[in-house]
Amino acid sequence: MKGLQKAGGIAALYSGAAYIVGMVGFLLVVNISGVVDPVQKVALMADNLTFLYIMYLIIYVVWAVFLVVLGLALYDRLKAGSCALAQTATVFAMIWACVIIAAGMIHNAGMEHVVDLYDKNPAQAATVWLAIDSVFAGLGGSNEVIGGIWILLISWAALRAGELPKVLNYLGAVIGIAGIVSVVPPLAEIFIYIYALGEIVWFIWLGIVMLRGSPSAAA
Repeated sequence: MKGLQKAGGIAALYSGAAYIVGMVGFLLVVNISGVVDPVQKVALMADNLTFLYIMYLIIYVVWAVFLVVLGLALYDRLKAGSCALAQTATVFAMIWACVIIAAGMIHNAGMEHVVDLYDKNPAQAATVWLAIDSVFAGLGGSNEVIGGIWILLISWAALRAGELPKVLNYLGAVIGIAGIVSVVPPLAEIFIYIYALGEIVWFIWLGIVMLRGSPSAAA
């Protein structure tokens, strides 16, 4: 359906833009990842609670909602040419969306809790945050295997179906493999960077293709 493809294109563009917003926000505005000491990290959260709360809504909760739309739009586009692969990929898109929503909500709820606790007992707040952050990292930060599987399957299905530009599909395959490899601890950091930067290009390019309409016009 044309309307679903347009919605999917908008969702893909949002997904790419959210990555850029996250990088700018967390590197240039509040560099929370640059703080190692847990007490200082909670103190930084307390000083920037509203900003951080909104950021995690944008790049986790809302992002995951758009991922559902994009996953369904891609399934609709690819089901005729590669039904089984498209179905499998869509399952992983839904799993990924659930995981990312859970990660964002856990982070924001946990952040509010430790900020309240920080006024009474900074050391205890830091200890509680370490536990919350471990759960958050396991769901949405320490590796990108679920997203990698989805992008790899979608790219494979698009190649088989003759949909989307071939170079975009090859790029998606590389990004997907990088996401899967990020589960290996010694390789995680470098491959997460490759995956994240590649995803920005992939999402924006995919969004433009879907908004333009037919594969031939997009190419």
